[in-house]
Parts: sequence; C-alpha cells; structure tokens
Amino acid sequence: MMSGVRSLIPRWITRALFSFVLLSGTAFAQPAPTPLAPPIPPPPTLSSVQSYVLMDVTSGQILAAKHPNARFAPASLAKLMTAYLTYQAVAGGTLTLNQQVPVTTTAWRTGGSRMFIQPGVPVDIEQLLGGLMVDSGNDAAVALAQAVAGSRSAFIGLMNSTAQRLGLTNTHYTNVDGLPAPDLYTSALDVARLSDALLNRFPQILKISDQRSFTYNKITQPTWNPVLSRDPTVDGLKTGLTDEAGYCIDATALRQGRQLIAVVMHGPSWSASTAAIEALLDYGSRFFSEHAVYQQGQTAGTLTSTALVPLHTPVGPAEAVTIAVPKGHYRDLRVHLVLHTPTGTIRRGQIIGTIQFTIHGQLIKSVPAVALKTARHANLVEEYWNRLRLAV
Repeated sequence: MMSGVRSLIPRWITRALFSFVLLSGTAFAQPAPTPLAPPIPPPPTLSSVQSYVLMDVTSGQILAAKHPNARFAPASLAKLMTAYLTYQAVAGGTLTLNQQVPVTTTAWRTGGSRMFIQPGVPVDIEQLLGGLMVDSGNDAAVALAQAVAGSRSAFIGLMNSTAQRLGLTNTHYTNVDGLPAPDLYTSALDVARLSDALLNRFPQILKISDQRSFTYNKITQPTWNPVLSRDPTVDGLKTGLTDEAGYCIDATALRQGRQLIAVVMHGPSWSASTAAIEALLDYGSRFFSEHAVYQQGQTAGTLTSTALVPLHTPVGPAEAVTIAVPKGHYRDLRVHLVLHTPTGTIRRGQIIGTIQFTIHGQLIKSVPAVALKTARHANLVEEYWNRLRLAV
C-alpha cells in the first residue's frame, strides 16, 4: 500500500522535500559555543616582603607589583648603577675590559663585602665587574668609580644624572656601593627599570651575574644570589643586604624563551625573599604569553586633519611592539589611537600621540604614536579643499 502511494509522488517533489529537511537542519543547528577564556589569576600576595615588581623584559610591561614606588635603602642593589656606568664607559671607548686599574688606598680600605683587591696587585675592569656582581665587593665598586669618573664624588654625580635620564624617579645615590647612608634610596620599580636597561644595552652582564662563584688572586667566593643555586632558569642579577634594607633580591630568568625580572625589597630572610622571587617568576611564566602586534613603522591608523597636506597621515609605532597578555585573552586585546594635531608641519617620526592597548578596559601598555610620513601645513585654499573632501 505504501509503495503504491510513494509511486504517486513525483520524484522531483521527493528530492525537494529531502533537500528542505537537510537545509532546515543546517539552518536551525546551534553554533558551537565559543570557549570561555580562563579567568586572569591575581598576582601572588607575598606578605613576607614589603615591596615587589615583576617585569616582562621584551614588552617592558609590569605584570605584578606591590608598593612598586615605595622607597627603601638599596644596599648592594646600588651596584647595578655602578655596573651600568662601567659598561657605558667601555661602550664609549673611555675604558676597555682588559684595562689594568691601579688600586687606591681608599678602595683597598673600603669596608663590608669585598673582593680583596690591594695596591700593587694587578686587576682589570672585567675582573672588577666580576668582583662587583658576584662577590658584591665594595672595594670593587670604589675602584670602578675611580676608573670611570676619576673620583667617587664625580661618579655619584653620574649615578644621579643617569637615574634621572632613565626615569628612576624614586632613586637617589649618595655612595657607589650601597653602604648605609642618609638620603640613599631606591624602589622596586626603579630597580626593575635599571635592570631592564642593563639587559637591553649590555646583555653581556649575564655572563658574569650567572656565575655561582668568582675567583680573584686565588680567592674564590660564592655568589650572594641564593636563587641561582635553586633555579637553573635564573641568570642574575644582584642582591643586597643591610640591617636597614633587609634581604633584597633582583633576579632575572629566562623561561620558555622569555626574559623576566623579579625584584623583592626588604624581605625578612634569604629563604623568604627567594620564595617570593620564585612565586613571581612562576606567575609570569605560567599565566602570560608574548605577542608581536606591530612591526617597526607598521601603520596602526591615520591622522586626519584639514590643516595638513595630505589630508590623511599614516601613524604607527616608532619601534616594534610586543605585548605580554594573560594566556587565553589575546582576542580581548583592544587598540586605541589617542592623537593630537600639532601646529605646523608634521615631520616623519614625530610623536603625535599614543597607541594604547587595553584588555577589558584596563590599560596594559602604551607606546608613542609617530607620523610615518611628513605632512606639511596646508594653506587657506588647500584647507578649504580638504574641508570639501571631508564633507562629501
């Protein structure tokens, strides 16, 4: 009976009904749900230390911080600036790494931690840098200061002017070695920024700071950095300890191809400060990833102004931009151009605003926006014509 009914239905109707069923099923199927991004975990609390900063070196971003601008005695973290200025002098050609340095009585008699240099015993700049970074030698700091600037007082002037140039707004030096002194202070954020400058300009410092010990004049001393022996990814950078400063650690580490800087200030013990450093490094490597978002000179948008010729000027970053983003949240990244129109001609490379990067409305990075082409000031006729073009 059914076969008889089916035979009465033309084949084209059967095929049409079948196609309708298929299309209807497709049309009304629910789309696959978009997987939710994992929540962004909060940074570690770390109540044992009074201040900390975690920085991603490539992007320059601060990934976590606690009282980053609070001022503390730096102890031997002051030697980071001594190292920076020494490498700068070498790069400028006023010193060489194998240059012999005469040891003065002032350097020899400097108290505290020492590499044990003495008058009449040869020592060169490279050896002094080893004694400075590994042994934390105060005598090495004084000898380097005298070699770079001629005297400690002149060198301290260089330290403070360089701190200003690098934007270290909560740092002031009154000596070259970090021994307790009035008006000597820094902050966790400034230590991170100085370390970032060191790594970017003079990465060779890591060949010294990752050494577990240093030998000079048949005297071998272990590094003061307790994180080096615990974590193979750590390759520097410096520690500091005085009664006033507490246990300070500035650690750099290469994890999954990313360089991180973790700074803790005024810890109660080496073990507590080391644990804090490890917690920060774990947080940065586990929950963040780097993304290249712009190449140098890549167009990020345009500045439109009737006062300029051409009417539209391409705008982009002066340098390549990499962003450190919480894992799973790159699609939430938003780019905002905040531009202003200078009076007169705009030259190629001139800063005319900022490129801001946000996630969920929170600013995570901002870089200068520069004109990628020159645009000259329009005369009255050209400005009138530009207005007409915009009105169309």
